[in-house]
Amino acid sequence: MTSRNLVRLFMTTLGVGGLTTAIVGFIIRWNEMQSYFVEFKIGDILSALIWFIVMGFLFSAISQMGFFAYLTIHRFGLGIFKSVSLWNAVQVVLILFALFDLVYLRYENFAKSGQTIFPFFVPALILLAVGVACAWYKMKQTNKQAFIPALFFMIVVTVVEWVPVLRTNSKNWLFLMMFALIACNAYQLLILHKLNTQSEKERQERLNRKANASKKLTKKPSV
Repeated sequence: MTSRNLVRLFMTTLGVGGLTTAIVGFIIRWNEMQSYFVEFKIGDILSALIWFIVMGFLFSAISQMGFFAYLTIHRFGLGIFKSVSLWNAVQVVLILFALFDLVYLRYENFAKSGQTIFPFFVPALILLAVGVACAWYKMKQTNKQAFIPALFFMIVVTVVEWVPVLRTNSKNWLFLMMFALIACNAYQLLILHKLNTQSEKERQERLNRKANASKKLTKKPSV
């Protein structure tokens, strides 16, 4: 990827994180924010908006670190296992393990006396549904072999990025960070091959321009 498209990916992902967090933040904290709109407190609305956007930038930065870390891990995995099918099988096991931990460990740590495990399935089911949808769309855009790696990234990497909030039992923070990470991760996953294609095209155009320029310089003048 060219440096220009790398900067573009960074900035647009920041925008996705900030916008998503601002929207979701006002929704999940509407009980607190409603009075600001009813009483038309512009200062408080802007303060809350800026705070949500800054938090979205932070979530976006975490998402981008996880994304580039996974690209490295994916290459290492292919090199270690020497087989796409074997590496995919390992990723499937890790996906199941991550979903199990997301439900069971939170239930063990945060369930109240007499509370059932079913409410703890909600975040895992949302993450699984979005992950499958993004992986399927990625597969349609590229090839069949992209499904498992895309699903692994959307589930396992998102859970790892989500750990700081998963260790608490705040529903507001849980869903605020979840939707921001999902949006940023999905955007990076689905835009990557387009930016790579564009970068390759730009490199080729640059090489063609250099070749044409060198031909003009070496062309002998007519007598």
